[in-house]
Amino acid sequence: MKEGNGMKVFAGSSNKSLASEVASYLGIGLGKCVLDRFSDGEIHFYVDENVRGEDVFILQSGASDANFNLMELFIMIDAFKRASAERITAVVPYYCYARQDWKDRPRVPITARLIAGLLEAAGADRILTMDLHSPQIQGFFSVPVDNLTAAPVLAKHFLPMELEDITVVSPDAGGVGRARSFGKRLDAKLAIIDKRRPAPNVAKVFNVIGDVEGSDVIILDDMVDTAGTLIQSAEALKREGARRIFAACTHPVLSGMANERVKQSLLEKLVVTNTIPLNEESNITGKISVLSVAELFGEAIKRIHEGSSVSSLFT
Repeated sequence: MKEGNGMKVFAGSSNKSLASEVASYLGIGLGKCVLDRFSDGEIHFYVDENVRGEDVFILQSGASDANFNLMELFIMIDAFKRASAERITAVVPYYCYARQDWKDRPRVPITARLIAGLLEAAGADRILTMDLHSPQIQGFFSVPVDNLTAAPVLAKHFLPMELEDITVVSPDAGGVGRARSFGKRLDAKLAIIDKRRPAPNVAKVFNVIGDVEGSDVIILDDMVDTAGTLIQSAEALKREGARRIFAACTHPVLSGMANERVKQSLLEKLVVTNTIPLNEESNITGKISVLSVAELFGEAIKRIHEGSSVSSLFT
């Protein structure tokens, strides 16, 4: 960046609370913009301050209404591009449509690649996100992608709890790398849930690979959607002799009956981050703890703007 270029952070409608925390960490106010809808539901947006030559960061998460939030983000990026912002970074804490990231059967889309193309087509110069469903999604972009991890925040929560004989559990084979990396932070063992998914949002747990008898276990995943897999995993772990059962995830999608399932489950606690804002129903289950990732995103934004290294935030 050229000397004298300012940094400005703007918020979409999906997660204004996180955007405000990030701006507070950076010691700046959120940028001025107007975001509403026309009477027919179309999105109406305009930037209410000068951004010519500025380093612009737009924070918008793929929360509950993914389709609307994505369209809102595309429109915002286009507006800043036409307002002559020097660089536009899309800060997407939860990258939605990431679960279809390869052709697992004939005649299916690769939606993760589609969204990447749309973000670039809209005019995004850089992407800042967290815990992509698959790290390989970064390869779908031709612009720089910084994929932060919530592991330091989650580990910091569990370390003071003095758990005994900790085992980190991956709910499927695809999450083994994530679970192994997280386990190193807690000096924990590793176990894997062997499951099959006969239909979308339907999973059947078969068995546990690894010894969890007498262990305090933490089921780690990038997201919890309907919580079906999570609850069945907890039941399988209890059958195998696990002592205390916790779960942790970065993105609390928590759709459908998820909140009730978590409330009635064997889980002692589900620890999540605020990449997606929880609704009131989620907050009253009594089993969900929310950790903030605002400092991680704020520090990453600061370093990107200054042109300094972001890699130390991954360790």
